[in-house]
Amino acid sequence: MKRLNKQLHPVQQYPEKVIQFGEGNFMRGFIDWQLQQMNKQQLFEGSAVVVQPIQQGLGEMLSEQDNLYTVLLEGILDGEIVNRSEIITSINRVINPYTSFEEFLNLAEDDGLEIILSNTTEAGISYEAEDCLDMQPPKSFPAKLTALLYRRFQLKKAGFIIIPCELIDRNGDKLKELILRYSKEWNLGDAFLTWLEEKNTFCCSLVDRIVPGYPRQKAEELNKKHGYVDQLMVKAEPFMLWVIEGPQTISEQLPLKEAGLNVIITDDMTPYRERKVHLLNGPHTAMVPLGLLANVETVEEIMEDPDYSVFIDHLFEAELIPMLDLPKSELIDYAEQIKERFKNPFVRHELSSIALNSVSKFTARLLPILLRSLKEDVLPKRILASLAGLIVLYRSDAFTIQDDAQIIALFNESKKMTTKETVYFLLSKESLWGLDLTCYDFTDFVTQSVEMIESKGARALVQQLNE
Repeated sequence: MKRLNKQLHPVQQYPEKVIQFGEGNFMRGFIDWQLQQMNKQQLFEGSAVVVQPIQQGLGEMLSEQDNLYTVLLEGILDGEIVNRSEIITSINRVINPYTSFEEFLNLAEDDGLEIILSNTTEAGISYEAEDCLDMQPPKSFPAKLTALLYRRFQLKKAGFIIIPCELIDRNGDKLKELILRYSKEWNLGDAFLTWLEEKNTFCCSLVDRIVPGYPRQKAEELNKKHGYVDQLMVKAEPFMLWVIEGPQTISEQLPLKEAGLNVIITDDMTPYRERKVHLLNGPHTAMVPLGLLANVETVEEIMEDPDYSVFIDHLFEAELIPMLDLPKSELIDYAEQIKERFKNPFVRHELSSIALNSVSKFTARLLPILLRSLKEDVLPKRILASLAGLIVLYRSDAFTIQDDAQIIALFNESKKMTTKETVYFLLSKESLWGLDLTCYDFTDFVTQSVEMIESKGARALVQQLNE
């Protein structure tokens, strides 16, 4: 079979409208897929020029396939099984600034380029002290972008709509902060700072789509089915959500909503971020210790288990949804979507992989709901049961714990103590939770839950809470 290319799959050429930093699985399965959906409806009629953010990337592989690749949507959406493939044609070319820096800077000359999108991993929006304007290129993504924006300013051209998709809170604000920092350190002048503020729109955004990436185990079978070899296939779930905090005028340049995509443009994304963190990530974190301690391996198995599925249902209904500030009907609909995604038969989402850094995940995803509940005189027993499970899991010799060394050291120290001493010792550590949790009236409940897990097993605790 021949490799996928434009001879096998002729494409309509569209002008470049988007500068895209990042060519990894997520951007190809999320951003470029959305550009294609708009193009199919003649709403956008544009393509992306991709900037490779690191020296060793996928640019050469994309070029070998004429920048074409396949997105496989596999999962359940609105109760229906989705299993379809689509060749994505929305990438026009890839620039490697490490070998073609001037080509990268020349993007500033194109008036048709109005939008900058990025996903350079969570570590991408970072500061590198050694970066300077004369480097070709600067090391960090914000420094590269500063150089591009400065060239644009020098040409006296319009600014950009800049929407980072990195998975950090307030990503647009943090990117802008670093660009302003570089601008001042590099002495680029007050006029440039004014241009940055007045002519560019920095948006925070929240992205939500599980993109497992290249389907290695089924690649040969899929190539035969498609009739071509594609080394850049991307597997993704059908569900997607993109929340963009910015002016509604963004829709004029990016008619995503008009294309029927699940995109929300809002002046405050905070409730949507809380919804995702607490309703999607929260249940993941809650199920991990109690599931692993009962030898359950995957999220799908949790959702098919007669005990654990009820536990998760009650967690949503009684402890998570009542503590969030969006309309209840909207939260219930979102929770049902999440449960559907958790049951995806095409994705083996292992609890052991979600268990990485469980302490910080509990602190970010479940602790705010726990504290909010206590303020309203509600004892969230399932969240506390998860906390008890986390304590047992981290003290167990049967599991390999992946977390910060200082955190692991504290749990190892607690192994010498009685159960009651252990719970008090661990809950009192501000280094674990950000505050002393023993000042709240739930230490006894957590102690009793730990004792039940140790004596009768995690499933027994789950069954008791389900009664």
